[in-house]
Amino acid sequence: MLRMTPQAIAELFQPTVTQVVAHIETLMKRPEVCGVKFLFLVGGFAESPILQLAVQQAFSHCCRVIIPQDVGLTILKGAVLFGLDPTIVRVRRSPLTYGVGVLNKFVEGKHAKEKLLVKDGTQWCTDIFDRFVSVDQSVSLGEVVQRSYTPARPGQRKIIINVYCSSEDNVHYITDPEVRKCGTVSLELLETENVSSRRQRREIRTSMQFGDTEIRVTALDVATSQSVRASIDFLSN
Repeated sequence: MLRMTPQAIAELFQPTVTQVVAHIETLMKRPEVCGVKFLFLVGGFAESPILQLAVQQAFSHCCRVIIPQDVGLTILKGAVLFGLDPTIVRVRRSPLTYGVGVLNKFVEGKHAKEKLLVKDGTQWCTDIFDRFVSVDQSVSLGEVVQRSYTPARPGQRKIIINVYCSSEDNVHYITDPEVRKCGTVSLELLETENVSSRRQRREIRTSMQFGDTEIRVTALDVATSQSVRASIDFLSN
């Protein structure tokens, strides 16, 4: 059995409580939450009298701090309600900025010199971060982001697209320090029967859904109107 004085317990939790209060202060300064009158404490840690006291002292002057009954069961109740009716959560906020790396025409004065690539007389800018959703962006249930991709060579049977994420919103290149690779999208292409179609640019239209509990991806071969087998993997990174 380990016995500790109330002062020792308070000191043990003080760093965590301080960070929680600081995070709430940061959120309260955002324009979209300006004028909030009520602040609810929920979750298992909300049962802590130390946290309750710290939050009440920090925010009772600007809003009413409410601690519901059975706050520790809030997460469990929410999970059960969501399981019974997934549409109960209609809007989510993206925890990170998601995108892929693309190749665009080089623009003098806009793009970095070290990203310049000259191919067949054309100037390209490499490693551009093509943003799908931004951090803290509201994403509705079923909201879809579409992009089109072209195989690098005729007869290519598989396209691998790297997905990158960042905790920052102002991201320009996938090589920026705050950007990391977080997943891959795989597109399995069917063999085209028409020889002439192989010589043309093949467009694969990809749809990514961000409004659910997980990111989903589907793809369509525009030329043949056939579905393309698509999968996304976040576990191997």
